[in-house]
Parts: sequence; C-alpha cells; structure tokens
Amino acid sequence: MENSSSIENTFVQNTSGHGYPSTRKGWVLRGLRDGFPICMGYFAVAFALGIEARRVGLSAFQSFLMSTGMVASAGEFAALMLIESHAGVIEMISTCIIVNLRYFLMSCSLSQKLKSSLPSIHRFGVAYCITDEIFGLSSAVPGYLEPLYSYAITFISVAGWSGGTVMGVLVGNILPASAVNALSVSLYGMFLAIIIPPAKQNRFIGGLVAVSMAVSWVFSILPLTMGISSGFKVIILTILLAGAAAVIKPIDVENET
Repeated sequence: MENSSSIENTFVQNTSGHGYPSTRKGWVLRGLRDGFPICMGYFAVAFALGIEARRVGLSAFQSFLMSTGMVASAGEFAALMLIESHAGVIEMISTCIIVNLRYFLMSCSLSQKLKSSLPSIHRFGVAYCITDEIFGLSSAVPGYLEPLYSYAITFISVAGWSGGTVMGVLVGNILPASAVNALSVSLYGMFLAIIIPPAKQNRFIGGLVAVSMAVSWVFSILPLTMGISSGFKVIILTILLAGAAAVIKPIDVENET
C-alpha cells in the first residue's frame, strides 16, 4: 500500500519549467483561472439549453440534474428531443451514448497522461471531467497530468453549465433567441485559444490542425459522410489523423516527461 508521501507525489508534477505550477494549490488556482473563460462560454450555451428544457416541460431542478450529470450540449439537446417525442428509456440511453461516444475516445487518450501509480478513483474522476474544452486544456499540460488541475477546471466550468441551464429555465424568456445564440460564439474563441499557442510553437501541430479542419469540412460535404453524426465524425477523424500523426512523427515520452 502506498504511504501518504507516495500518494502526494502522484499529484505534484515538476512541470514548473514549462510555465505550469509545481504545488497542489498552484494547480488548483491555475485550473480555476483557465476554467473561467469556459465557464462563461458554457453559461451562454446552457442558457439556450435551459430555454429548450423549459419548453419540453422540465423543471429547474430536473434540468440541473441533467446538466450536472451529462455536461454535453449535443447529448442534452438530443435527450430533450427524445423527451419531447416521448421516447423510451432504452432509446434515450442508447442515443445519448452514441452522441457522446467521442468522450470515451478522449478518456482513453487522456488516461495515457496519468501516472500508473495514481489511485483508480482519480482515473474515474478525470474521466467525468472530460468535455471538448477541458480535454483540450488537460492534453496541453506537458508531462503527466495533475488531476487537481482538471478537477478545478471542471468545478468552475460545470458550475457555469449547470447554472446557465437553470437560469435558462427560470428567466430564459426574457432574452430574445437571437441574443442567446450570439453568446455561444464565445465557445469558438475558447477553441482558438486552446489550439493556437501549441500551433505557433510547433509547425507540425499547426499543419495538423489545418489538415484536420480541411478534412472535417470535406466530411461535411461528401455524400457518404455528411449523414454521419458529429460524434462519430470526431471519432473517425481523430483515429485517422492522430494515427497518421503518430506514425509520421511519434513523441519521445521519456523526453516529454
């Protein structure tokens, strides 16, 4: 059994040389800081989600439980459509799993950044923390991932997501739909903030981002692929492009950590 000192070492990673903190408190504060823009973006999108939840008959409390448990815009909007159509439980669960299947892939990827000695409870915790934006920030951490960093990002982000959903249910009719939709543009800004710094530091990553965007656009217009759900498109493109990148330019893990 690991002693407390050993467990402590699984949390604190010596990455201060990369501009990241080296203490548990530092990781928490960094996570809260990095998660604040995500919180604002999530609040705007979840506000629109709350309006839709109210329209199909969900209460503020029911909407809060849905958003806190799933934290996935596409999955929750799909769930609301199924609720409105009086779909069965099995159909609803199956649809949400398929729509959110890309998070399983992200979870497998992020697990490679966790120390093998990390307790299993933290592996499940980090898996819950995965969204597109949080995955992007967590993946950008050099070396091993500090779980407290992901927890801090998730805490403030989910607060914005759940709070936005509840506010949408309670006072959503005050704002016009055009104003609510305009707020969601902030999510695109967050994605750019995540991918631009690594792309500027590494030309290969920059080229891979450009290729990914181009291939994604091609998938959206080809007759054979345009009908595929967004979740499956992400999975297919991730496997193809990440696999190709790993073959072309593999990363020396020992030097990275």
